[in-house]
Amino acid sequence: MSDPNRPDRLADLIERFDIAITPVVDEPAHLVVTQSGAGQHILFHKQAQPVPGAQFAALVDWGSKDNPIQRGLPERMEMPVSSPDLQGLVIALTCEAEAHRCGGTSVMRRLAEVIIVRLLRFQFENGCAQIGILSGLSDDRLARALVAMHNRPGHGWTGPDLAAEAGLSPSRFAEIFAQKVGQTPMSYLRQWRLSVARQDLRLGHRVDAVSRRYGYASPEAFSRAFRQKYGVPPLAIRGREGTAPGAKPTLGRLERQLG
Repeated sequence: MSDPNRPDRLADLIERFDIAITPVVDEPAHLVVTQSGAGQHILFHKQAQPVPGAQFAALVDWGSKDNPIQRGLPERMEMPVSSPDLQGLVIALTCEAEAHRCGGTSVMRRLAEVIIVRLLRFQFENGCAQIGILSGLSDDRLARALVAMHNRPGHGWTGPDLAAEAGLSPSRFAEIFAQKVGQTPMSYLRQWRLSVARQDLRLGHRVDAVSRRYGYASPEAFSRAFRQKYGVPPLAIRGREGTAPGAKPTLGRLERQLG
């Protein structure tokens, strides 16, 4: 049974970046379901790969290059289809892939979204050797600090504040964070703030409001940091990439239902 006091390590990441699944047939894919003598397995390749004979295959768009999950993905992930609930999901998914029924693509997308969440959970539960956000979130101590940053990016976090969230001394926290995530805590926080600020700007939010929301001393300070990272001022992208008509954050909703 999961610990009800453990922070939800995926919610803020999933809700921030809409993840799109596109089922494909006989094409290179990121997410595939395969069958062998050892049973069914779910495979994920960071770079789309051809997988002959796959029972299901799909491309996965992580919503933005700013998505920390995409940046921190290992080259390959694998999960056995062993638990009864996961078997049920995969049976439903592969049946839809074979049936070609009305609405089947929409059903496959939603089932595949749930499987992506399960695959990420599996990485946490079994340890992730790849340096990056998944490795950091797989460590219960670092996860508390990372979730705090994701949930409250505009808070005036300091290194000691984040170390306290993790229950570690500042020096030990900084050491473990660098080993697992591959950068300093404050560097990650700055990167996260700019990533979510960029999302808000694309939706048309005002520069001064965004700068206050994410803890910058002034719009000018925010603009300098933004230009340094992205090479353009915030106004250059404001309102440029709003949510597509009819788009819904289905993966975020499904993830909250799964708990």
